[in-house]
This record gives sequence, C-alpha cells and structure tokens, in this order.
Amino acid sequence: MRIIKPTSKELEKLCNRFFNQKKRIKDNVTRIIEDVRLYGDDALNKYTRRFDKANIKQRQLKVTEAEISAAFQNIPSDFISALKVVIENINRFYKKQLRRNWKIKDNEGSVLGEKFDPIDRVGVYIPAGTAPLVSCVYMTVLPAKLAGVKNIVMVSPPDQNGNINPYILAVASLLKVNEIYKVGGAQAIAALAFGTKTIPKVDKIIGPGNAYVAEAKRQVFGFVDIDMVAGPTELVVIANRFTDQKFVVSDLLAQKEHVGGQAILITPSKKLAKFVKSQIPEKNNGCIILVKNIKEAIEINNRIAPEHTELLINNPSKLLKFIRNTGVVFLGPYTPTAVGDYVAGPSHVLPTAGTARSFSGLSVLDFIRSTHFISYNKKSLDNVKGVIDKICNIEGLNKHWESVKARFE
Repeated sequence: MRIIKPTSKELEKLCNRFFNQKKRIKDNVTRIIEDVRLYGDDALNKYTRRFDKANIKQRQLKVTEAEISAAFQNIPSDFISALKVVIENINRFYKKQLRRNWKIKDNEGSVLGEKFDPIDRVGVYIPAGTAPLVSCVYMTVLPAKLAGVKNIVMVSPPDQNGNINPYILAVASLLKVNEIYKVGGAQAIAALAFGTKTIPKVDKIIGPGNAYVAEAKRQVFGFVDIDMVAGPTELVVIANRFTDQKFVVSDLLAQKEHVGGQAILITPSKKLAKFVKSQIPEKNNGCIILVKNIKEAIEINNRIAPEHTELLINNPSKLLKFIRNTGVVFLGPYTPTAVGDYVAGPSHVLPTAGTARSFSGLSVLDFIRSTHFISYNKKSLDNVKGVIDKICNIEGLNKHWESVKARFE
C-alpha cells in the first residue's frame, strides 16, 4: 500500500469520489430495463440465458416448496443454530427503532398527529456472484419484517443449473419470505420495478449488487423507492503506535477480499505505516494516510465519509462523538468489521462513495411510511382564518381563502 500525505491531491480525489457508472453500463442497463418493461418474462428468460448461462422457463422462475425443502437437506444443523443467534441480535437492535403513532391537541380543539404504516410490498435483491451472500438475506429481510412489511419478494441469480444457493433459500424460508424468484442482474431490478406476468411489482427495492444492479436501481428510482445506490465497499482504519499491527493488517486484507473494496489506514505512526506498507501489496483501491495526530485522522475520516470506520485505539468511545460521517463505527481492537458484517445486529447495508455525509444505513424506518393527520373544529379554524387570508392574498390563491370563508357564511 502506498503512503500519502493529508495535503496530497490523491486524498482530495478520494474525498471527492462518487459512484459513477461508465456510459456503457448505463446504456446497457437502460436497454435491459426497457426490454423487461415491454416483454416481461420473455426478456427475463433471454437475459438469464445470456448472463447466467441458465435456461429458465416462465413456469420455473418462482422457487417451489419442493426446491426449498431440498435446500434444507444440504444445510447442517449447526448453521441453523448460529442463525438463531444472529436473528436475536438483529431483532434486539431494530426493535429500538420502531415508531409509535402520536398526536397533540391545543386549547382551541385542533389535533395534529402522525401515524406509521409499513410499506405494502418490498423487493429484496440478494447477490450470488462468486460466493452466496447469505448474510444479505437476514440483514435486509429482518428490518423489513420488524417494520411490519407483509409481502417480501426476493430475487437472486441462479447458477448454470437453474438453482439458487441452498443457504440463501434456507435462510429466506426461515425468515418467511413470501416469494423467491430465480433472476438476477439489472433484469431482476426491472422486473421488481415494473412487474411481469410472473413477478409482482413492488413498492421499494433494497439490497446490494454489482455495477449493473446499482445502475438499474438508480434508473428505476421514482417508479419505485430504493434504499440507496451503493458502490464498492470501503473501510477506514484509524490506529496509532499502541495498536496491534496484526489487527490492522488483517482488517485491511479482509476488506480487500471484496472486488474493488477500498481499504484505508489513517495513522500518526510512521512505524505502523511502514509495517502495513510492507505487508500489503500496493493496489489502486487502498492507501495509508500519515497524519499529525488522531484528531487530524478523525477530521480526514469525516471528509472521506467511508462506509465503515474502525477506531483501533485506546478509549475509542471518547472519540465517537467526533465521528460524524460514516455508515458505522467499530470501537476498539476486538470489534473488527466482520462482526458488523455478520452477527452484531445493525444491517451491513450501508452508504458508500462518500454518501455517508447524507445517507444512513438500512433501518426499520426505510420500510415505514409516515402519514400526518390534521383535525380542526370551527373554533380552531376561526382562530387561524385571518392568517390564511393574508397568505392566500400574497400568493394570489383566492379560491383557497374562499374555501375557508365558506365555512363561516
């Protein structure tokens, strides 16, 4: 890994990065979406043959109960036991985010309030790629379930034999996902956004994916809601001379397991910087930033706004209040990013590419709609009619005022 200075143009470029797809990807995704919108299941079959090398007919798109039962035959019992621990942790965390309806009433009789309802139908995309991302199933489905979503539709790319990984199917079944379909890529996002004869249209799409999936989500936003447009995963490790060097190296190397994963060390220790540089090969998707002190390290982290931040220093909790822009913070030497990826509780679906400046990680609130309600009686309306009259006059919307005045004639 190369060492750079806080004043370098390379750091400025890193802080101003954004997830920008190549024109070729944008154009291809646009064609795929339009094809699926017009031709539905036939288009899905065509793209599944082309990209996944699997020939899946319309009647085979939906995963059957028999296929789910067969999947459980390949799942060891100790995996189910481990999954129960994870489910308990996630539920415990997200129950704290649940919202309650509320209302307020004034002396004149007006009532204002807010009620919360779950989104009706949610689509979940689960990548397959080089390895089945089983953790993505429970990290996306459980917050939706806790929010009260009744209809969850899952899509995931099939293998060349037309099958979805058994672990993905087993976890989805245990979490009571309503429908599962064998389709991936931009075509799966299009199917969820617009619906086909087989796959129902949803109200929101969540879940990570490759560049084509991310671009498809961006293009269908507005027709449906999405969680976020996420790019490659990112980690910033903040460490000093007291940090165990092997922890730093192992965490940065773990991040580099992801294709395109960004791994960054920020440290005031020249000794640690040199050691890490010697242990990790130099690549474009990572660097070491040598700073004056931990305060400057945190300032730079806030500028980078990474997906993950590890504070591998003494008394990290004291510095937590200074970390503003990141998807999640891992405190102390025994809290590696892998804990958050798999078992801790908060979802690992997090903002990337600097979007942590304005976006948050997946939460129960992503699956809930808020509706305001207003109730006035004649007395409370009379109390504010003068204000309405003045503002309507300024805006030139006389019929608005007349709709109020009519109630007193």
